[in-house]
Amino acid sequence: MAKVTAKSAAKPQVKAATKIAVKPKPKAVAKPVAKVVAPAVKPKAVKAKAEAVLTISSKNYGAWALRGWLLAKFSGLDFTENIVPPDDPDMKAEMLLLSPSMLVPSLMHDGIKVWDTLAIGEYLNEVKPKAGLLPTDAKARAHCRAICGEMHSGFTSLRSALPMNIKGKFPKYKVWSRAQADIDRIAEIWALCFKTYGGPYLFGEKPCAADAMYAPVVTRFLTYDVTLDKTSAAYCKAIMALPAMAEWVAAARLEPEEIDELDAEF
Repeated sequence: MAKVTAKSAAKPQVKAATKIAVKPKPKAVAKPVAKVVAPAVKPKAVKAKAEAVLTISSKNYGAWALRGWLLAKFSGLDFTENIVPPDDPDMKAEMLLLSPSMLVPSLMHDGIKVWDTLAIGEYLNEVKPKAGLLPTDAKARAHCRAICGEMHSGFTSLRSALPMNIKGKFPKYKVWSRAQADIDRIAEIWALCFKTYGGPYLFGEKPCAADAMYAPVVTRFLTYDVTLDKTSAAYCKAIMALPAMAEWVAAARLEPEEIDELDAEF
């Protein structure tokens, strides 16, 4: 039996594995999350409703419609238009509901209904006193009311012989004597106003109710090629140069070429 020595009996020594120090990974530090601030949303602008509604008819043929519309424009009133087509067979029935006199324009403002052009002018002068629809001087104001009233109730021969027709052009139109008498009277009224108040408008430097009342006459004079003195001709140019008149004429040119005679407003 082989002799086992202590040397041989010793177990082979296994070298211990060298430990490698592993540095611990630093813990990830969470970055602060920036607060996302939603952009301020501006409220949508809400368009304010117009203060008033003005019912009118044809802009090409509507003399009274033009007067009321200019009064509203000159006053600075915020309004929308309700246009009743002159060729609509229900026009008269609708106007009967809107205006007991069956006349246009008709103004609705703050629940108040006003028809008849002179009444509209007086009403607007009350609600918009700073607009100067009527002169501040008592004497001039009385004069203004007088010539507005004369236009409102008179000049029937002119109206029937030379109906308003902005798009129409009738060179060298023959004016019969009664209509000419109305033309002469209007020129006389204008001349007195220019002499008294200095122009370029009937009562001074700013258009007023009187200019609104006589504006349709200006369009008639141009349509029918009426012969005028220099002062009256200059006044016609001043009226037609008003931005409000330019706006009205542009709209009138977009209307149908013809309407029934009975539907035209004289």
